[in-house]
Amino acid sequence: MDLIKETKDLGVIAETIRLLTLETLGNLGFGHVGGAMSIVETLAVLYSGELKCDPSNPGWEQRDRLVMSKGHAGPALYATLALRGYFPKEMLVELNQGGGRLPSHCDMNKTPGVDMTTGSLGQGISSAIGIALGARLNKADNTTYLVMGDGELDEGQVWEGVMFASHHKLGGLIAFVDWNKQQLDGYTEDVMKLGNIEDKFKSFGWQAVTVNGHDPKAIKAAVEAAKAIKDVPSAIILDTKKGYGCNFAEDVEANHHMNFTKEQMDGAIEVQKKRLEEAKQAANNGKGV
Repeated sequence: MDLIKETKDLGVIAETIRLLTLETLGNLGFGHVGGAMSIVETLAVLYSGELKCDPSNPGWEQRDRLVMSKGHAGPALYATLALRGYFPKEMLVELNQGGGRLPSHCDMNKTPGVDMTTGSLGQGISSAIGIALGARLNKADNTTYLVMGDGELDEGQVWEGVMFASHHKLGGLIAFVDWNKQQLDGYTEDVMKLGNIEDKFKSFGWQAVTVNGHDPKAIKAAVEAAKAIKDVPSAIILDTKKGYGCNFAEDVEANHHMNFTKEQMDGAIEVQKKRLEEAKQAANNGKGV
């Protein structure tokens, strides 16, 4: 059953993805909490209609592609794919299990709906560029979406790709940067100052905009604007908080990959269930997203 397709409200979709992601991680007692939580609203926007796909036919040639370069956000992507009906929700218990179909980082050979194997940061942009260039050569009406982390921008390969995509006018490429201000080893400001990310992309010839990464309406508007631009690639900088919506992970420096107790996760899930109910009430009252 495609639960996302049945739900029109983006706020409800996002909170549902976040709840299912927490429940999935809760089966383990550890995992990539921080970076999975901060990308939820973007996944809600993409898989509620912006990203062209067919869960009944994951290999559909006319589909759009998503390269989750920050492959550690796999738990949130897996929850989204399950809600869209790519595979049963019961399969989520296989997260990070030996021989399972949901590895710690995204793997196109194991998980239905995953378009590219990722996790080696900096390399996803090269894959996305190749996919977007291939679509152009095939005269296909596809959009290629790329999700990178802000710490990932420390990799030189990213900026080589940024130059290449601009030079070749890859208007079918839309990149998101999850600007949550933290990376594996600490805060980005301490590890490697990034400066103004939007201005950096613009200086390389990209169309770029910064939006509230936890506001589905703002993300959706940015995606629609980017899709209308055909002659240059687009970057959407998502101003987010790492661990957003998980009360034991927010405002914690070491929340990239973390251990947690059952009591911590149970508490976070209860809080999230209330957030979901509030989103549903807002939607029913005509005040949703």
